[in-house]
Amino acid sequence: MSLEVTRVTSVDTVTVRPGRPLSGTVRVDGSKNAALPLLAAAASLRRGVRLSRIPASTDVSRMLTLLERCGYRVAHPVTEPAAVVVLPGPRGRELPVLTDAARIRASYYLVPPLLSAFGKAVLPWPGGCQIGDRGMEQHFKVYEAFGDTVLFDDTGYQVNAGSSASLVALSLPFRSRGASIAAILRTVVGGCRLELGNPNLSPETTSVLAALRTAGWQTHASDENITLAPPPDAPASTVSWTVPGDKIEAGTLACAIAATGGTGRIDGVNGSDLRALAQLLDWTGIPVTVATDAVTVHQGQPISGRPLRAIASLAPDGLDADFEPALIALALGLPGTHLFADSINPGRHGNLLPQLAQLGARIDELSPTQCRVTGPQWLTGAPVKATDIRTGSALLVAALTARGTSTVTGLDQLRRGHADLPAKLRSLGADITEVPR
Repeated sequence: MSLEVTRVTSVDTVTVRPGRPLSGTVRVDGSKNAALPLLAAAASLRRGVRLSRIPASTDVSRMLTLLERCGYRVAHPVTEPAAVVVLPGPRGRELPVLTDAARIRASYYLVPPLLSAFGKAVLPWPGGCQIGDRGMEQHFKVYEAFGDTVLFDDTGYQVNAGSSASLVALSLPFRSRGASIAAILRTVVGGCRLELGNPNLSPETTSVLAALRTAGWQTHASDENITLAPPPDAPASTVSWTVPGDKIEAGTLACAIAATGGTGRIDGVNGSDLRALAQLLDWTGIPVTVATDAVTVHQGQPISGRPLRAIASLAPDGLDADFEPALIALALGLPGTHLFADSINPGRHGNLLPQLAQLGARIDELSPTQCRVTGPQWLTGAPVKATDIRTGSALLVAALTARGTSTVTGLDQLRRGHADLPAKLRSLGADITEVPR
């Protein structure tokens, strides 16, 4: 039987001790990275949308609060705690002041819902994980292609809705997920057609397209472009969407199982979303079975010693950058010399590597975005801090293999992306204990 852990905790510190290999079956939550644009898409439609499998992460909770502040009605069905219904609110309200939107990166997804409700969006610069400059230049170019006016200063930015043409055609200079979703949502608000070249085709983007199809929108996606056309009529009935399983949570759990030499099944995730990660683990001699709705990590004997090359990529079949930190933690225990690179989030290594060094990890920093790990290394338990979501999850993986006790603080950062990752690891047998405040 698959165990689904949905408990939400406010504990900020856990202790982690090494133990037996992780084993068993666990079910991941819905994806935070997919839920946020789906919530914005629901608001942009201006009709009722029921979303199931909403994760209980703090970033998603903040997004729901922000939508309510924007005048949208958010209902929580009593019979389904992990579901919400998003309904359009009354027009003509005063534009809200959303200074607290600076607490999450995905606040930029609020632009289309604000344009739909007010014809104007005023927001602070995005916050979230401090992992380097992730500018909004491409977002602004998307809105300008729709005829919108963009203004900005040191405190934030403003987008004023213009009169878009019946067809908007543009091509992105790189496969930005945020800009791709911005173009899709702006198309929904404008009720026009879209031809978007060089799009991002991550599951987070394609899940928005799949959701819009259930609302009557005509969509097509290929490596070269995304096309979008409005429904021939305007149905008013509520549509139902489901947030896909969290591929990053699944990948982190897979790395934890592999790092401890265990065998385990992770349910509730589209297996194909983890294919790039599974191929890397297979290459090292850790077999991974990919199914339609699950992945299974098998005990690998012997480990191959082949070098890992984990290069984050925005390509359609590339390795998601959010997998990289957990893979670095896993590689510390693998024989061979392994190369990692993440030019998408240029500040991430600056957060992660010093914390792993507290556990005794020796990592060669080749550049701000590239590093090299030679293993196996023997880590020693120590106090470490989750400075961002993915650093926190990687530290849990590494601490499971360290000799002695590790203390991981900063779990408020981890909960921005995961309701309770330590509880999921405990369900697989990890020795993780909460430390009361």
